[in-house]
Amino acid sequence: MADQIVISEKTSQAKDVRAAIGSRYGDVLPAEGHLFDLLEPEDVVPAWKRWSPILLRPEGLYGTRPAEGGNKAAKLKVIREALRTAKRVWLATDCDREGQLIGQEILEHYEYRGEVMRVLFTAQDSQTIRDAFGRAKPNIEYSRLYAAAVARRQADQIYNLSLTRTATVILGQGARRVIGVGRVKTPTLAIVCKRELEIRNFAPIAYFEIVATAKVAGGQFQMRHAQQDRIVKREIAQDVVKAAEGFEGALAVRDEDKRQGPPKLHDLPSLQKLCGSRFGWSASKTLEVAQELYDGQGKKIVTYPRAEVRYLPQSLISDVPRIIAGLRVGQSFGAIPVSEPPVIRRGASGTFYDKGLEGASHHAVIPNVNTIDKLPEVWPRLSSDEKKLFDVIARAYMAALMPDFRYRQTTATLDVRGFEFRAAGRQPIDLGWRAAFPEWQPADEKGDEAQLLPPLRNGETALLQDPKIENKETRPPPRYNEGTLIEAMQNAWRFVDDEVLRDRLKEAKGIGTPATRAEIIGGLKKQGFLIAQGKNIVPTETGLSLFGVLKQADPALVDPGVTAQLECLLDDVVVGKQEMVGAIDAVCDVAERIINKLKEGATAGGPSLLGGAGDNGTETYPPTPAMKRFADSLVRQKRIKPPPSY
Repeated sequence: MADQIVISEKTSQAKDVRAAIGSRYGDVLPAEGHLFDLLEPEDVVPAWKRWSPILLRPEGLYGTRPAEGGNKAAKLKVIREALRTAKRVWLATDCDREGQLIGQEILEHYEYRGEVMRVLFTAQDSQTIRDAFGRAKPNIEYSRLYAAAVARRQADQIYNLSLTRTATVILGQGARRVIGVGRVKTPTLAIVCKRELEIRNFAPIAYFEIVATAKVAGGQFQMRHAQQDRIVKREIAQDVVKAAEGFEGALAVRDEDKRQGPPKLHDLPSLQKLCGSRFGWSASKTLEVAQELYDGQGKKIVTYPRAEVRYLPQSLISDVPRIIAGLRVGQSFGAIPVSEPPVIRRGASGTFYDKGLEGASHHAVIPNVNTIDKLPEVWPRLSSDEKKLFDVIARAYMAALMPDFRYRQTTATLDVRGFEFRAAGRQPIDLGWRAAFPEWQPADEKGDEAQLLPPLRNGETALLQDPKIENKETRPPPRYNEGTLIEAMQNAWRFVDDEVLRDRLKEAKGIGTPATRAEIIGGLKKQGFLIAQGKNIVPTETGLSLFGVLKQADPALVDPGVTAQLECLLDDVVVGKQEMVGAIDAVCDVAERIINKLKEGATAGGPSLLGGAGDNGTETYPPTPAMKRFADSLVRQKRIKPPPSY
């Protein structure tokens, strides 16, 4: 038997690893995602089989047992047999927290005591894989990454199952339906529900703006009345029009040369937002296309797509010339005028920033340096969607290495009998990184700065003509699409009122992870709580009902800020600011507080699920199909047994 083996995350990855290293490091054995599930509460404490409002926190941690489904049992058997004689194991699973857990949980379950080496690669071509094996490190160096993954998994099991059971027993009140509560899922539903209620309750306010044509020696342009507050009375607007009609006066003109750096490189959430708005893609489709570019057969032209930061390590500066040269071979990228030498920006406002990668398992998504030379032969094999996404990634990389966009900002103001009129515009001086996006025009800029102004001199005379009143109306906030919802999940600090806490959470990664957010949204759709309406996502009446009941029972259940704080604690395990057990304790403390509050509410006659017997004497309705599907999904996925009355 072999004295060493390689464990990969899945079969396709094992194939790529074998192609790169052969059997040099032993047999390459694939897992199939997680080969182990956590034990259920009743497996640990038999009394927990009965659903009751308690915290399902065992002594120590939940143990693991072999997972079912697919070929998991067969693959686990092969790995288990190989571990009997293996003196060294090479873990070559994905480079993130989940990949660490998938590989190491096998070794922990079987109490493997041989040598373990960790292989990390952020691209899946043969050269990258060979290089990764060459610089593999002892797995013990990634103990924090593993601890963070364990903490998240254990905390989610305790929080989700404890609160799902508590909410079902207390809030269901005989309604025969499982009320699913998830640490990330429930606040995600809340984000959409809050926005929907804002829109439904929005009362538009009519107001008026005044615009006039200004004539100067060099041409004409639009000037707008720059009122301090909205004008809501037409009589006032008419006074402004009367003052502006035929007015002549001296312009106050201010020119200012400005510069704008390129946008940051892409992580998965920014790709999902951009592809959602530009191509109408769902979040899951963006990830699917990106994954194919990463590990698809004969492709492998981008780095690991489940990126959670938008920086690169400084060690990748040396790859810049090769990637740029490889991109410029193609027609679409060859015309982009990347400067020679490329502009290397370091630090928080730049591209290469080591500190910005602390606590992250992988960097921004960029073209793969080791396959860039093969781009001409790979390109014809790509689907149209794959070409679109690669184009987005490549142009962002090239733009990041180009000079700043420089422009002249001109602001002109005119005092019209005490009413100020204003116009602003910009004239490009040097397109810089904007040249990476040839479809961009100055008029693409939104707002008053969009127009191109004629030459203007300070003090020159302007004549106002044809002043008009524009009827305006305040608008409700827009509904979310999948891309903007993921952005909202990533920026959960925006839902926090406390300024100090907001600032701390700005540094965190929001709620959920880049790899799971699309799955969470998809799960809410399958459960009938959210539906697609065109490009937008809206809550169903069932979703709104669930949100209302949970919010009334305890606002913390549906507060994205609370979840963001817990995510912060769980992420702190990776960088050593928090111990694994301490992070789990913190999540349990929040769960226990919510459980106690729900119990107090039940004693005081608190809310019940819509359709249950309440104070108004309405009858109990049977479970809706959506709630039934959710309950069934819990049974299938987690083998949770609903109460006997279900």
